[in-house]
Amino acid sequence: MPLARHGDRLILSAPSQTRGWLEERYLGLIATAARHVVGGPVTIELVDEGAEPVGDAEHEEDAPDARSPTARLNPRYTFDGFVISSGNRLAHASALAVAEQPAQAYNPLFLHGPPGLGKTHLLHAIGHYVRAYALELRVAYTTVETFTGEFVAAARHGDFARFHARFRDVDVLLVDDVQFLAHRTGTMEAFFHTFNALYEAGGQLVLTSDRTPGELGGLEERLRERFKCGLVAPVEHPDLSARMTILRKRVCLDGVDGIGDDVLAEVARMVPESVRSLEGALIRLVAYTSLTGAEPTPELTRKVLGTLTTAASHPSARRTIGVKDVKDATAEAFDLTPEALDASDRRARVAFARQVAMYLARELTAESLPAIGAAFGGRRHPTVAYACRRVEQAVIERPDARDVVDNLKTRLAGSR
Repeated sequence: MPLARHGDRLILSAPSQTRGWLEERYLGLIATAARHVVGGPVTIELVDEGAEPVGDAEHEEDAPDARSPTARLNPRYTFDGFVISSGNRLAHASALAVAEQPAQAYNPLFLHGPPGLGKTHLLHAIGHYVRAYALELRVAYTTVETFTGEFVAAARHGDFARFHARFRDVDVLLVDDVQFLAHRTGTMEAFFHTFNALYEAGGQLVLTSDRTPGELGGLEERLRERFKCGLVAPVEHPDLSARMTILRKRVCLDGVDGIGDDVLAEVARMVPESVRSLEGALIRLVAYTSLTGAEPTPELTRKVLGTLTTAASHPSARRTIGVKDVKDATAEAFDLTPEALDASDRRARVAFARQVAMYLARELTAESLPAIGAAFGGRRHPTVAYACRRVEQAVIERPDARDVVDNLKTRLAGSR
């Protein structure tokens, strides 16, 4: 829901329980749609539903550390609300050490692990702790998507003063999802200089990624080296005991009655993938019992959540999606052969199918743009980048394209 617009910044609100998910998965599409509607560059800021709109530019310049969109933190993500387990003990301890002594303990701190395990939670917890106990320090939180949007806007308007103020004139910079820096040459350059400026000025950097620095393909070596020069800490899947604690906390915080430990144990057993999917499963169960009036039992839990766990009982058993999987599924959806996607056929239907397959390969696989291009008849990576932009635009403008892409994503995710 739109809240306010200040120059090239558009502020939207979303329910707090889904804001992070929307920001992680759809911020790029939202920004593209907004640029199409506005007819010019725009930077999207997602805030929690009910948040006060940010003031005008004059006030922001008076107090950039308090009013900047990069300073906003989720009130739910604190150290008190974080459940410690064997898989995240090092990450939690190092995050707390950094919060207690910024730039003195581990700098940079690099947290890595699969999505939905609590990396963003720890980032926000550091920010809250520093603000509570070191009032003189300035804290900024951002995602790479937001950083990229700010950088592009600054480049277009030739106004780097505000960009530097938001990301360099701080004491603690918290950056989410640095894996999305890959293949963004201009953004990598800007981030490299931001990293250096902060580090040399004695600022603390905390970064998250879905992979270790050494596994980040498409990233400049100088950035990987800087990411590795501090502490690299994993965030791994929670064990059964931790999942039970997470569910108990969620039930308590949400004021949910009537769900016993036997039901929570069944949820924890059936959904081991991540904290996010665990909470999503609980929401699904609570919604079902609330709407139907059924009593929550382990048997009902297995019925309601059964479709969530048909693919595998544990993430280690899940199959990784490859480019061949994407090509096969896309070719079938368009009634083509996979070989047709490699050929030089430029008919509209074939060309669009090829672009959709390239887009999905970028979204769902770990392959780089050059590797994806090579898998599609030896095409160059600018061709893949162009295909991705075309599909993103088509998804925004055409419901039929959106349906095709969404159906293929669902199908491929279900095959994992």
